[in-house]
Amino acid sequence: MTTDTPRSSLDALGPERRRLAERLLRERDRANGPATPEPAAPPTAASGSSTPRVSLFFFSADTDDDARDKHALVLECAELADRLGLDAIWVPERHFDPFGAPYPSPGLLLAAIAARTSRIALRSGSVVLPLRDPLLVAEEWGVLDSLSRGRMGISLASGWHADDFVLNPGAYDRRKDVLEEGLADLRTLWNGGSITREGPGGRPVEVRTYPRPERTPEVWLTSSRNPDTWRTAGRLDLHVLTALLEQTVDEIAERVGLYHQALTEAGHPARGRQVTCMLHTHLASEPADVEERVRGPLIRYLSAHMDLFSKYAAGGGAGIDPDEVTDADRRALLDHGLRRYMGTSGLFGSAATCLPKVERLAAAGITELGCLVDFGLPREQVLESVEELARLRVALREKAGAPK
Repeated sequence: MTTDTPRSSLDALGPERRRLAERLLRERDRANGPATPEPAAPPTAASGSSTPRVSLFFFSADTDDDARDKHALVLECAELADRLGLDAIWVPERHFDPFGAPYPSPGLLLAAIAARTSRIALRSGSVVLPLRDPLLVAEEWGVLDSLSRGRMGISLASGWHADDFVLNPGAYDRRKDVLEEGLADLRTLWNGGSITREGPGGRPVEVRTYPRPERTPEVWLTSSRNPDTWRTAGRLDLHVLTALLEQTVDEIAERVGLYHQALTEAGHPARGRQVTCMLHTHLASEPADVEERVRGPLIRYLSAHMDLFSKYAAGGGAGIDPDEVTDADRRALLDHGLRRYMGTSGLFGSAATCLPKVERLAAAGITELGCLVDFGLPREQVLESVEELARLRVALREKAGAPK
């Protein structure tokens, strides 16, 4: 299968339309590089050789599906992954859009998963902290820690979509600072300390939250291509949640190096820090079946994501007028996106055929694969992919000589 983007798909648009399409591509995928198979990541000071964990990630975008069906599939996959030994399950936070519609409350969904599982780690990917009061986050995730008996973790994000900030309009312009302030409050509260807030009449009120986690929860910072966010994660002694959507493997290796450097400069050990990489995934026992299976669902998924990006662009976030993007532009962009996902930005095939790519990711410093398995495929194919991911995990551990 060739993964090069056909020249005709963009050339046929004409000069003006092509320039607009290419600009939109740059804004969405500035760090992707060409959609061709990547060479192995070169060794760097940040590269690791440990066996990456294999986890599930959910972020469905099937706008016509019943949320009850989506939630049922998440619960079924979680139970299966728990039995098969996968390491964690991640669910996102999304608001006010059909893209990711089943996921406005990651803590609530993970509580349901906690009741149906016994060992798999439960994580948010991500909680947009500037939209929330840290007092309520501390309480909610304290309950989740109790229900799961210490299995919860949380990735924090500053947010990017302006419309989401109807929940807290004043935080938008300084959302990165608000995240750090909220993180400091969470750490204080989870460690048994108090914070002071203004009560009725301006009276200062000292508050502590309950229940508290029995141990300090694992916390990630969500980052894509911005090197400063990776440095912030290191300075704050956080793990990193990233994605292969907006970066090449080589670029991830460079940013892991910056992250480790920032950890060291801040006096934090790099050993034990996690870099989780989300990537669209479909594995099957017969890898020849995969491309035919995923083509239609991926096109629909990318189209839904483009609609979400258009809302962002309409708010001035990308400097693009979405009304100027024609159907021909969209088709060219979707064609480019599909080829990029199949070639470089996803994990498609079988446990055996995906081993080399996973090894490249591990060499780049990735310590956990967040495998996004539900992007519109039928239920039975999603479950098959979960089973094949368990085989991938076993194969990786056997190759490393680690216990299964």
